[in-house]
Amino acid sequence: MAIEERDEHSGYLTTGHEWNGITELNRPVPLVVWLFLAATVIFSVIYWILMPAWPQIDSYTKGILGANQRAVLVEDINKAAAQRVEWMRQIEALSFAAIQADGSLMRIARQTGRTLFQDNCGACHGMRAQGGPGFPRLTDDAWLWGSNPEDIEELIRVGINSSHDDTRFAQMPPFGAGGMLEREAVLDLVTYVRSLSGAESEGADRPEALAAGKKVFDVYCVGCHNRDGTGNPKMGAPNLTDDFWIYGGDPQSVYLSVYQGRQGHMPHWEGRLSALQRKIITLFVLDQKSVAQ
Repeated sequence: MAIEERDEHSGYLTTGHEWNGITELNRPVPLVVWLFLAATVIFSVIYWILMPAWPQIDSYTKGILGANQRAVLVEDINKAAAQRVEWMRQIEALSFAAIQADGSLMRIARQTGRTLFQDNCGACHGMRAQGGPGFPRLTDDAWLWGSNPEDIEELIRVGINSSHDDTRFAQMPPFGAGGMLEREAVLDLVTYVRSLSGAESEGADRPEALAAGKKVFDVYCVGCHNRDGTGNPKMGAPNLTDDFWIYGGDPQSVYLSVYQGRQGHMPHWEGRLSALQRKIITLFVLDQKSVAQ
């Protein structure tokens, strides 16, 4: 039989356990703990009565309030879908100019267009449409096949050198590798082409190089790039008098373009993106272009 002992300092009974001369007191549970536990039990019972709580064989207890978060979610989704249908109809029906003049529609076009662009176009043109080596920057004015909204939308639809029946087709032939020009003529042509944009060339110290390069240009290049080098958007031939270069404007890059030729490729998005999605991407690109400028 255990003998009850009372601690002479605190007045509490001990449990009879002792460790290294330290005796364990048998203190009661604090009142605040009992109050907290009681409040928890009361709250749980009230919650079980009012709210869905207990699972059953094929359902659950509904509670007096009948709260249903799934129904709330479905209602929110339906509301969002109804709102989406409304602005989709507006974007489909309105012209580009009307949409761009509507702040609320353009806000939607920016938000939706950013996701569409980054998912489908960002791999080549960059997440911010800044382009990269071999892929054009979309925030400047150097657009092949036109820079108005309808031209851009059509380009997205049919692509460039793609498998679409109406694709835009363009190719710069390999003047050097194809045997059309000797190396010296290619170098002269590079000197002249770079001079059109005001760039200095490695051959600029040879006055005869510019003259010889112009002769080559007049024979082989004016058909696409025009006699003044401003290019022909209908043929996808870039303007050579500005400072926008898809493959680089340094002497080596221009030499490679002339020597081995270039043939870019952009997939067509008809069949993969709806007409509405292509229009939204067009609006997004135009908006990025205006922001950059």
